Amino acid sequence: MQKKSLKLFLIQNFLIILLCIYISEELLSLLYRLVILPGLMDLFKMQQITISGNGNILIFMIQLLFCYLVSFLPKGASDYLQGFLTDLFGIGIQFKVTSPLYQGQWASLLTVSFLLLLLFLLGLSLLPYIAGTLWYYKTVTGKVNELLEEEKERQLNYERKRNLLLSDIAHDIKTPITTICGYSKALSEGVAQEEKRMDYLNAIYGKALRIDELITLLFEYVKLDSEGFCLHKEPGDLAELLRETIAAHYADFEEKQITLTIDIPDHDLPCEMDSLQIGRAITNLLTNALRYGREKGKVLVRLRDDLLTVADDGKPIDPDFAERIFDPFSREDSSRRTKEGSGLGLSISAKIVEMHGGKLFLDQEFGEGYTKAFRIRLPEY
Repeated sequence: MQKKSLKLFLIQNFLIILLCIYISEELLSLLYRLVILPGLMDLFKMQQITISGNGNILIFMIQLLFCYLVSFLPKGASDYLQGFLTDLFGIGIQFKVTSPLYQGQWASLLTVSFLLLLLFLLGLSLLPYIAGTLWYYKTVTGKVNELLEEEKERQLNYERKRNLLLSDIAHDIKTPITTICGYSKALSEGVAQEEKRMDYLNAIYGKALRIDELITLLFEYVKLDSEGFCLHKEPGDLAELLRETIAAHYADFEEKQITLTIDIPDHDLPCEMDSLQIGRAITNLLTNALRYGREKGKVLVRLRDDLLTVADDGKPIDPDFAERIFDPFSREDSSRRTKEGSGLGLSISAKIVEMHGGKLFLDQEFGEGYTKAFRIRLPEY
């Protein structure tokens, strides 16, 4: 996206500068024709110098300068070169000097004066191009420096997030491992009471599942972020995929006595997608509703055109936390205290949806009796 943005910026500014150069050139040509050239012609006429011509003002000034220079050559050479320049530029300009001032010491002074005047007028004709070039250079340089600063800040932000990610991983893995080590040592040394042995084994098994879940989610997150990963998109039916995903988790909702309302159209909803990854993103949203929804509460799963919604009536999300809810390992303080969730599920879902060109967002004003809704908007197919 950044490359496209830079390319669009360069094209837009280039076209703007071309337009400004064109307008400036037209205004300058108007100034030449109405003010400068009439005054110059009057000055030349006073010095018995005759000039006639027409055409583009810049070409006119270049030819005028050349013709002025060759006029100081011997007459035969001067006439030949003036004729050659006329044929070359395709503009008729005659430059003849008959002033008696071109004799003696006044000749050099007058020659230098007219030469400097013509050089100044030529420079004035080139001014829009020079100014446009400098403006474009300054604009492009400023934009490139801005992008470099953004990239530097993005890299620093990435390093900070990576360090935080590693810290959270170490913390979340260390806690269950500590429990496993403690209980397994008690069992191996025979210090655990007989009636507690089964509790210890269940705790070890539960903590092992927790580590397995965490590592699986971490693997999925890292895989999505890896350079070689790519989606395998193909035409599919989003409505049917949603039905299959809900069916796989229906028993979990019944177990928590959550009323599940399903609003999916009967007709097909074609969508070009990686079905495996989109299914994973939907699963994470359903798991999130199961984990943080209210027990014996209600959950809504709705699909309307390109908008998929998973809403629940659980505890509302704190506005400060809502701003970073899709960052990896982001959890509210209450979730950290109860060790619920990994803080990776929503981040993985958001990344998958983004890779499909869509957006996952939180809507806490959804209404209809629900406190919050996670909504996926996919591009139209």
